[in-house]
Amino acid sequence: MKISFIGSGNVAWHLAQAFEDAGHWICEIYSRDTQKARQLASYLYDTNIQPDLNFSESEADVIVIAVTDDAIESIIERVVLPEGVILVHTSGAKSLADFQNLIEIYSDVYVHTGVFYPLQTFTKGVEMDYTELPFCIESKNELIENKLLQLAQSVSNNVSRMDSDERFILHVAAVFASNFTNYLLGISHALLEHEQLNFDLLKPLIRTTIEKALQSDDPALGQTGPARRGDWKTTAHHLEYLQETNSDWTEIYRLMTDKIRNLHISK
Repeated sequence: MKISFIGSGNVAWHLAQAFEDAGHWICEIYSRDTQKARQLASYLYDTNIQPDLNFSESEADVIVIAVTDDAIESIIERVVLPEGVILVHTSGAKSLADFQNLIEIYSDVYVHTGVFYPLQTFTKGVEMDYTELPFCIESKNELIENKLLQLAQSVSNNVSRMDSDERFILHVAAVFASNFTNYLLGISHALLEHEQLNFDLLKPLIRTTIEKALQSDDPALGQTGPARRGDWKTTAHHLEYLQETNSDWTEIYRLMTDKIRNLHISK
């Protein structure tokens, strides 16, 4: 397939290369930052830098909007599309109905719409096994949905049809599983750095915690630590240290301790 991208961030960086490796042609890349578009194109074989949002002459079968959720509407307001193209977004939270409504308001030509959501945390330059990458696909048109499924299956062995409500719930769960977890790991790193201790000391614990959660039917069953055990003198001592160190960390520690305690007392 012929594919163009609007956006040159982490998601576009990975998907464009994954598609090309699967035999697709990345026609164009548009980005507000032309230099970033050029950087991404440098990893691809024959990709043009699109200077603006006028895609009316594009040969693309699929145009992928890979931008932040809040930027999608501003893109739709300004983009000029070729008639009949498949336009998709990569958001976990943006519903297909809302996306379609924006197209009906702003587009002068008929286009097909869909969702092409890759469930992963992406960082430029960090390699991953795309064959295991979950893709959640949605379109109201069965023919278009099948084309998007085939596109995803050319990259990954983990592809699902999923409606907007299901995808939204999955996205909420993903924020807890990935974004919040990573934020807490960042606190751990900052705390140790503050005391000139090595974060590497925590890595075996982190690996075991994640591996144990992945092997369990319910990660909550593997909960350990002072809050789970009811070691309140220990948690009080921790809080004393944190109050002298960082008020935000104190607030988070107290909240998490209370929630763990309440969960396991209720059981």
